[in-house]
Amino acid sequence: MSKQPFDEPRLAINRVYTRRGDQGDTSLAGGQRVPKNGPRIEAYGTVDELNSFLGAARVTATEPRLSPLAAILLRVQHELFNLGSILATLPEDVHPQQARVTDADVAQLESEIDRMNTELPPLRSFVLPGGGRLNAELNICRTVCRRAERATVALGRVESVPPEAIRYLNRLSDALFVFGRWASHVTGAPETLWEPNQSSSGLTGG
Repeated sequence: MSKQPFDEPRLAINRVYTRRGDQGDTSLAGGQRVPKNGPRIEAYGTVDELNSFLGAARVTATEPRLSPLAAILLRVQHELFNLGSILATLPEDVHPQQARVTDADVAQLESEIDRMNTELPPLRSFVLPGGGRLNAELNICRTVCRRAERATVALGRVESVPPEAIRYLNRLSDALFVFGRWASHVTGAPETLWEPNQSSSGLTGG
C-alpha cells in the first residue's frame, strides 16, 4: 500500500472557546499571533466561507441523478480544507507532507469541466443565476470562490503563496459555473439568459 501524500490531522478539539481571540488576533498553524483582519486570515477565512456554501449546495444535490455532482462537491470540500491548511501556515513552517492543493487537483477540475460541458448546449449570452435552487447555490459558491481568489492574490502581493493555490481557486470558480449549468440541465430547470433590454430602461423604450 502506497504512503499517503499528506499527514492526517493531529487535532484534539476539547474546547470550542479559548478567549485568546477576544482582543482581535488569532493564531496561525505555526503558533504566530496575527490580527484577525490580516490578509492571510482574510484568504483562508474566505476559503472557509466557500466551504460552508458548498456544504449547503451538496445538501441540495440529493436527487439520484445528481449523485456524481454531490460526490465532486464533497471532494472539493476536502480540497478546500487542504487549501486552508497551507494558507494558514507561513512558508517557513510548511512541512513536506502538510495538506495542500496540488496541480493534480487542478487537472481533475479541468477534466470535470470538459466532461460536463460536452453535455451542455452552447451559450449565446451570460446566464443569470437561478432557474433552480442548486444552480443558485452553486453560483453563490462561484462568486465567493472569486472573492477567495482575490483575497489569495492580495495575500500573494505581500507574502509568499503557493502558485497552485491561486490556480486551484481560478479553476474552481470556472468549474462551479459549469456545475451549476449541468445541474440545471440534468434536472430540467430552465436557464435564463441575460437580455440587456429586459431592464426597466429597455422595457419602456428609454
